[in-house]
Amino acid sequence: MNKYIIDTHVLLWLIFKPDQIKKSNLVVLEDTDNEIFATSISFWEISLKHGLGKLDLQGLEPKDIPIVTKEMGIEILEISHELMSSYNELPQVKNHKDPFDRIMIWHCIKNNCFFVTQDSKIEDYQKFGLRYLS
Repeated sequence: MNKYIIDTHVLLWLIFKPDQIKKSNLVVLEDTDNEIFATSISFWEISLKHGLGKLDLQGLEPKDIPIVTKEMGIEILEISHELMSSYNELPQVKNHKDPFDRIMIWHCIKNNCFFVTQDSKIEDYQKFGLRYLS
């Protein structure tokens, strides 16, 4: 059994556009032997972007997304103070600055989880221990 943390866009695609997810990743996400997680950081990101008018949730409110996530069988990980206070230990990489992703990446590294994303800019994190599906 492997543990997978899904990126925010993957979570939204699972809810609204599952056909956007690579078939090979969908197979992993649908395998009941795997543990699939969304993080509280994703809900913050969704709420922020929705509030700025940059994200259409097709009639849902940001507070509905965690409920839908749980109904889909995806577990929610809260971000601990230990993880947040050690975040500075994750080195910067040249082509990737997204703070939401960086927290999820740090969580994956620290807790031996795979990161599921279609963001090609994260490959430089492999040298720091990130394992991912893209």
